Amino acid sequence: MEITPEEISNQIQKAKKGKQEAFKFLLDYYWNDVYGFQLKRIRNEHDAEDITIETFAKAFDKIDTFDPSFTFPTWLLTISKNIQIDRTRKKNASIYSNTTDTSNEIVQKIVDHSPTPEDKLIREQNLAQLLRFIKLLKPHYQEVINLRYFQEMSYNEISERLEEPLNNVKVRLLRARKLLAEIIAQKE
Repeated sequence: MEITPEEISNQIQKAKKGKQEAFKFLLDYYWNDVYGFQLKRIRNEHDAEDITIETFAKAFDKIDTFDPSFTFPTWLLTISKNIQIDRTRKKNASIYSNTTDTSNEIVQKIVDHSPTPEDKLIREQNLAQLLRFIKLLKPHYQEVINLRYFQEMSYNEISERLEEPLNNVKVRLLRARKLLAEIIAQKE
C-alpha cells in the first residue's frame, strides 16, 4: 500500500497533537531516509544511528514549528545535517585545542587539569544521581537505557536481546531519553 502525501500530512497533524502512534509512523516511515543520509555523510554506522535518533528527538520536540510549505523529509534532513555539523565542529574544536606548537617551557607552566580526587567524587555522585533518575522510569525504559548507554550495545543488538523489532527499540529509546530529560528538569 502506497502512503499518500495526504496520509503523511494527517500523521504530522496527529503528531502535533501528541499522538504516539503518529510519532511511531513518522519514525518508521522516514528512519531509512535520515539514517541513509547520515551514513553517506559520515560513513560510521554507530554515529549515523545516534544522529538519526537525535534528529527524531529534536524534530518531535519541535514538531509544532514544522512549516507545511516545506516537505517533511526536507525538514528532517535539515535538522539531521545541522546536528551532524554541530558534532563535527565540536569534535574539530576539541582536536584543535589538543594540539600545540608552543615551546616546552610554556607547556611546563600549563596547569594540570587532570581530575583531582574531589573531581572523581563529584563525577561518581553525579552518576549515582543519574542512576536514581533512571530508576524513576518504567522498567522497560530503564532496560533500553541500560543496554544502550551502560552496556554500549548497538540498536541491532538490543533488538535481538529484547526480541523486538528494531524500530520499536528506537522508539522506546527515544521516548526513554525524553522522559529522563523531563525527570531531570523537574528535579533540578
